[in-house]
Amino acid sequence: MATQTVRVVARILARSGQIEALRAILLELVEATRKEDGCISYLLLQNRADSTDFTFVEEWASDEAIDAHLSSLHLQDAIAKAQSMFAAPPDIRRYSAIA
Repeated sequence: MATQTVRVVARILARSGQIEALRAILLELVEATRKEDGCISYLLLQNRADSTDFTFVEEWASDEAIDAHLSSLHLQDAIAKAQSMFAAPPDIRRYSAIA
């Protein structure tokens, strides 16, 4: 049986007045993360109806690859810079495809 990949949906809400600054920090994550071992897909979306709403849609080879990403230096640096810009804690969920 083939190993199933893991999908992640990570939703991040910006504080009012912090949208562009947070967007810049999140965009910095994309290139470095796409180079990580186990990263299959890493997309950053911004809600067209609510510009404070950012969502990463990700696909990883394994839970171990996601765990390595979560402890990576570039992600930890981004979180440290962006922490005060979050309107709420990031909502990060892992999924398995079922169909």
